[in-house]
Amino acid sequence: MKLYFAPRTRATRPRWLLEELEVPYELVRLDLAKSEHRSAEFLALNPLGEVPVLVDGEVTLFESSAICLHLADRFPEHRLAPPPGSPERGDYLQWLLFAEVTLEPVIAAQGRPTAGPPLEVLLSLVERRLEGREVLVGNGFTAADVVMASILHRAHTMKLLEGHARLVEYVLRHTRRPATLRAVSS
Repeated sequence: MKLYFAPRTRATRPRWLLEELEVPYELVRLDLAKSEHRSAEFLALNPLGEVPVLVDGEVTLFESSAICLHLADRFPEHRLAPPPGSPERGDYLQWLLFAEVTLEPVIAAQGRPTAGPPLEVLLSLVERRLEGREVLVGNGFTAADVVMASILHRAHTMKLLEGHARLVEYVLRHTRRPATLRAVSS
């Protein structure tokens, strides 16, 4: 398994998940400043020239959430995703995709007009979900928490979580996990 990666990009999410899984993988670090993501070899993997890209045998994926979903399902023994058909599976998919598809674009657009819902509405929704819980779904940490915590971490660094103590606590708890620290340390 090979992960094409650049620090401080969405590639951190699948790297974090790989560290949670503790499975062997090769990390291919790309220097974006040197346009290594524009090489013919890399563009053959992702014609958009963006990281991350995961090559897992005959499977090649280039969207961070798709990679996280794939990895969590590929290694079910680690319980980073509720099994297909379980009552928690729908919630898991909903919150993982909500984080990337709905929340992340609003955070990224701060300071610019957007057509989406106001950030406060989205943050309050996540905060209500986390009321009385440490994780988004079920009783254990999942790939949905990887995606949500990484996106909320960005919001926290942008000082967008003021007044949302529950979200700050959620971010700090999950970004201090040993796997997270390994994923961002090199």
